[in-house]
Amino acid sequence: MKLKKIFLPFLLLLCQFIAAQSDSVIKLKAVVISDTQLRDFSNTQSVQKLNDSVISRNSPSLTSLLNYNTVIYFKENGLGMVSSPSFRGTTAQQTAIIWNGININSQLLGQTDFNVLNTRDFSSISVKAGGGSVVYGSSAIGGSIHLNNDLTFGDQFKNSLRFDYGSYNTIGTHYNLKAGTDKISTNVSISRNSSDNDYEYPGKDMKNENGQYYNTSMNLAFAYKLNSKNILRFYNYLFDGERHFSGTLAAPSKSKYQDTNMRNMLEWTGYYNRFTSRLKTAYLYEKYKYFENYKNDFFTFGNVKTFIVRYDLTYDVSNSIKLNSIVDYTQNNGDGSDIINKKRNIGSGSLLMKHSVSTRFQYELGVRKEITDTYDSPLLFSVGTNFAVADFYTIKLNTSRNFRMPTYNDLYWSGSGNPELNPETSYQAEIGNVFKFNNTTLTVTGYYIKLRDMLRWIPSKDGVWRPENVGRVNTFGAESILNWHKRIGAGTLEFNGTYAYTVSREDGKSEQLIYVPFHKATASLAYGWKNVSVYYRHLFNGEVFTTSDNEYKIDPYNVSSLGAEYDFKLFSGLGLGFQVNNLWNEEYQNVDVRPMPGRNYNMYLNFNF
Repeated sequence: MKLKKIFLPFLLLLCQFIAAQSDSVIKLKAVVISDTQLRDFSNTQSVQKLNDSVISRNSPSLTSLLNYNTVIYFKENGLGMVSSPSFRGTTAQQTAIIWNGININSQLLGQTDFNVLNTRDFSSISVKAGGGSVVYGSSAIGGSIHLNNDLTFGDQFKNSLRFDYGSYNTIGTHYNLKAGTDKISTNVSISRNSSDNDYEYPGKDMKNENGQYYNTSMNLAFAYKLNSKNILRFYNYLFDGERHFSGTLAAPSKSKYQDTNMRNMLEWTGYYNRFTSRLKTAYLYEKYKYFENYKNDFFTFGNVKTFIVRYDLTYDVSNSIKLNSIVDYTQNNGDGSDIINKKRNIGSGSLLMKHSVSTRFQYELGVRKEITDTYDSPLLFSVGTNFAVADFYTIKLNTSRNFRMPTYNDLYWSGSGNPELNPETSYQAEIGNVFKFNNTTLTVTGYYIKLRDMLRWIPSKDGVWRPENVGRVNTFGAESILNWHKRIGAGTLEFNGTYAYTVSREDGKSEQLIYVPFHKATASLAYGWKNVSVYYRHLFNGEVFTTSDNEYKIDPYNVSSLGAEYDFKLFSGLGLGFQVNNLWNEEYQNVDVRPMPGRNYNMYLNFNF
């Protein structure tokens, strides 16, 4: 893709930008973020923020990070291949990915492949459980993953460079620059990952063939203080990659998949006494090419261009009451070898309120309505409370109505698409309990989701598969997140753990939905002393069924890893790390007949200067 195609839309926007001026002085916060709704209107639900040390100890794919540190279950078609989440028993299309405050799920498939998101390109990563469609729109049913590029004003100039090398000729390089003054802040990162990915299948005389991949990502976040009241920010993310889709135990593969994703967003934030105004304009582009045989030039393709304009106005009625109105307009323009060239227009309005009645009790309200030219959207709502019963115990209650809109493939697939589809809708409720004792924090949440109009592709009378609103699913379960840390002499010992129990069934049936485990648990233990740190992590995944009658299943598995890091005193800013993955050489699959690798290794050098 030519560079001018990436930046031209926002060069035009910059030419049209007019900033309001003011003589009064407002002290702006040192750190500015774009996803303010996550910070201000998520206090009645569970939000898990993953810190820098956790991110650095995992492989760069978002799949690995979330699989080993959250309650989300992943099915992965082999290491580095297509990766799909199941959050609270929902489908991959019912988990929203939020990039700096905007939803970036694919308009073609309705989901995001978690192996094409590089965790080292983001300043912070948070996981919000439960419904969030009132704020973030389609797909935020099971939960949402928030990828943010935070910007900090003040004098700074920091560089980091990391080199990884591991089994199967797996190579990773990542560079990050953070620089700033009192008026300017910049965060730039470049990542490159590649692997032959030719691991042997444990216990079998076979290799993972045709599984090689490479990808490059570039990320830019920039902020400029126009004056004491106005900040201009620009975000850019570009991903380009190629994967050869590996075969199964039963059948080889020669397929290849190329994908390009580009995101640009310009944001103007103004602070005017009790009002905070945010105007966002974004241009998103996604494109893929699929080769059934990589040796041939024939391929199928699809692409969607998305334009977004979003205006966000927050009014602090008082020190205890905050109102937030959001109006946005989205246009999708997609075409491809198998879909009809079509534009669709979506407008929406949301109103949020947070009231802190006292230091112990607050509640949140939200409502949203969309207007589209392709489907009838329901009225969405969210109601939640947060009550500190005691110093050590807080209870959270939340109920909401959420939805997922049909994708381009659902509506416009040539010869099969159904333009009469309704969006999926869900009602859900949850109760969260947060306990804090000295160095320990424990969160236990129970939930129930009632989903209607689930979209499914089923064979019609003429034998052609078409999408229809046919599914009804009830999901309930419980989640827990535990954090404990203690200072021991000159070192610190820390333990983190998660556990999820999930039941997900169709109405009138007792069988569990496919690829939804009843049980999933993670645990990690880390000890740091002076310049040395050692850590161990463990993942348990219960059995999953692979057929709707629950006749066939994948066995449960336990996978562990062990790692150590050392920071050199003689070379300030130089660190060395080593990891052993699948420590016990477990034979396991998380997708039927697609084995994952056995014991493998990774080492890395990290320079900070």
